Amino acid sequence: MIVAFRHTLLPLDDCLYALQPTIPHLTRSSLHRCLQRHDISRLPDVEGDKPAKRKFKSYPIGYFHIDIAEVQTAEGKLYLFVAIDRTSKFAYVELPPKAGKMAAAAFLRNLIAAVPYRLNIVLTDNVLAREQNAV
Repeated sequence: MIVAFRHTLLPLDDCLYALQPTIPHLTRSSLHRCLQRHDISRLPDVEGDKPAKRKFKSYPIGYFHIDIAEVQTAEGKLYLFVAIDRTSKFAYVELPPKAGKMAAAAFLRNLIAAVPYRLNIVLTDNVLAREQNAV
């Protein structure tokens, strides 16, 4: 019955839930073992089932993504400022008490001082800012 039901091409858990009313003692592991014995434990690959594999886009070193998040601590609310270089994965983090323009400017200055190479591009909230000469 299990082998015949597998031809529905349902995933393992769906087969289990459909077969359990008919076979009450059936467990997920016993179902899987039965399917393995009959060499049908893996569903066949269906054309167009998986998206085509793509290579990751390459970025120059110094391409930073910056995000800000609100964090609740025992002492109160802080703001998490994070900058990550997409190529080297260099990460820089600060937890200032406020998230205004002055805190953001201080974070950028501290980031520039902490990074051992030149920042070329800063991406934040879908806004791309290209630095010309100062960094």
